[in-house]
Amino acid sequence: TAGFAHVSCLAEQAKILIAEAEENNLTDKVNERWQRWRTCSLCEQEYHGLVGCALGWACWKTYAGRPEEDMARRFAMSVLGNGLSDAKHHKDALSVREAELSLLRRIGAPQNDILLVKGNVANTYQLLERREDALTLRREVYSECVNLHGEEHFDTIREANNYASSLHNLRRFEEAKALFRKMIPVARRLLGESHHLTLTMRWTYALTLYRADGATLDDLCVAVTTLEETKRIARRVLGGAHPLTKALERHLGLARAALR
Repeated sequence: TAGFAHVSCLAEQAKILIAEAEENNLTDKVNERWQRWRTCSLCEQEYHGLVGCALGWACWKTYAGRPEEDMARRFAMSVLGNGLSDAKHHKDALSVREAELSLLRRIGAPQNDILLVKGNVANTYQLLERREDALTLRREVYSECVNLHGEEHFDTIREANNYASSLHNLRRFEEAKALFRKMIPVARRLLGESHHLTLTMRWTYALTLYRADGATLDDLCVAVTTLEETKRIARRVLGGAHPLTKALERHLGLARAALR
């Protein structure tokens, strides 16, 4: 019961902050305050799992009655899709994301908004094991982000990670390694060593190194060193219970075993 009460409090806090911004025409604060549906105001980490899903539904129920062109309703669709994905309801998440993409195209939304949702659709394809579909769409989104923003932009870094991850999942390791080596330095410079995206890119790069057929001793050593450094940062920033920290610990053990 206490857990549900806390989720209700989080939802109420987010609603109040956004209502205040809308009532006072604080347009520069609306996007920032929308993050309260996804991130903790104290530690600034994203909610995940059942909490993320519960907040996704709470957000959608709050704004679903607004006109489809309304910004809050569009944001709520995104929060719901993310929440469903957090709880591993991937088929439902895909339905929401495809509906969101159709809506954005119908109302003539900015290209950047459409690219973001296309990326989310591709991510959900990947979670549903539709790997070739995910690769095709991620390649398209990454290319369009480079054209729109250039390489030194958060959206481009995010989509580079997604595209390289698809290459890794399809065992196209050389292509994945080349893209990670190109974009990880950009992420470290622009986002910092402790940013979640930087940590995720370094983790997947290490996997690409030690899982590749014919991995050299140097590849294995770099993989172990990268996982050790990334795990240490993740534990400090995210805590030992975070899914990324746990994944890093697990794969560090596998990389060390491969090195032996």
